[in-house]
Amino acid sequence: MSDSQSSGDLLGLLAGDNPRPTRRRPLWRVVRWILAIGVILVVALTAASFGYNVITNGPAPRPSGLLMASGGGFDTRYLQWGSTGIPIVLVPGAFETADTFDQLGPVLAAHHRVYAIDLTGTGYSTPSPPYDASHESAQLLAFLDAMGLTGANAPILVGHSAGAAVVGIAAVDGGPQYVHGVVFLDGDATPLSGPQWLGYLLINPYRTSLLRIALSQDWLVRDLYNAQCGPTCPALSAAGVQTWVEPLQQPGFYGELAYTLQHGITSMTDAQFAALRRVQVPKLVVYGASDPQMSTSDAAEAAKDIGAPTPVSVPGEHLTMISSPDQVAAAVDSLVM
Repeated sequence: MSDSQSSGDLLGLLAGDNPRPTRRRPLWRVVRWILAIGVILVVALTAASFGYNVITNGPAPRPSGLLMASGGGFDTRYLQWGSTGIPIVLVPGAFETADTFDQLGPVLAAHHRVYAIDLTGTGYSTPSPPYDASHESAQLLAFLDAMGLTGANAPILVGHSAGAAVVGIAAVDGGPQYVHGVVFLDGDATPLSGPQWLGYLLINPYRTSLLRIALSQDWLVRDLYNAQCGPTCPALSAAGVQTWVEPLQQPGFYGELAYTLQHGITSMTDAQFAALRRVQVPKLVVYGASDPQMSTSDAAEAAKDIGAPTPVSVPGEHLTMISSPDQVAAAVDSLVM
């Protein structure tokens, strides 16, 4: 080959003549590459999650001097106010504890003996799965037995939000021997299920890591509190943040959270609503006038479902026992006046 031919061939290549065919990566190689990257990320995230959980492991903070009532296979933490009058038992909603009633309890105590409990799985009561409404209502009835709150001492049961289902089922199962009256506060005891797949997707160690990270963010706790309580509620101090956070750091809450993510909050069936309507005790529905989770029509339907008179509206959003304790107490008092 002459020099002139070689030069021509080189110029032809540079000019784009007779280009070489492009080599394409086979599809299976691309898929394998994506899968490999995915596996590496999962392994890295899992290792990081395990590491974070190990670093943050340790006994959860727990207040001293907790009041506990034992009976029926349950160890139930409770708070108490007042010493005379018809007893009242306050039952918290999902992710709430007896401390949620710190504002309402003392107001009711002017005329009543008042108790507030931690449901199993959330707070300082000993964990006892499953965390469904029937099991938690059995805990409530066991608490009433342990405290002698039966017969002539049967209390008014006040269930907040998801706790409405617990007091409703307790009234059905216990009857007037255990219940002097039933109040649904900011709750209608109907199902409110989230995406169930989330409960199966957020498995450990990721669920534990995400929960611990969330509970370590004071700003997030304050934002959630403000969103639920509204502008009329007192601001949450640093101590107040810990009052909400520490009960959710107890060992049982991880199981409670997993159960709720898979099954939704506690609720009543149609048959249980029908049975509650037949229970011959006073009933009442109280709700926040600005509650985005429970409208006026929702409250009216709840009253119809349980055989109660016209619902009572009080100022506030979803945590009316904090925003409007005086008005809530007056509504509860109306059951026995």
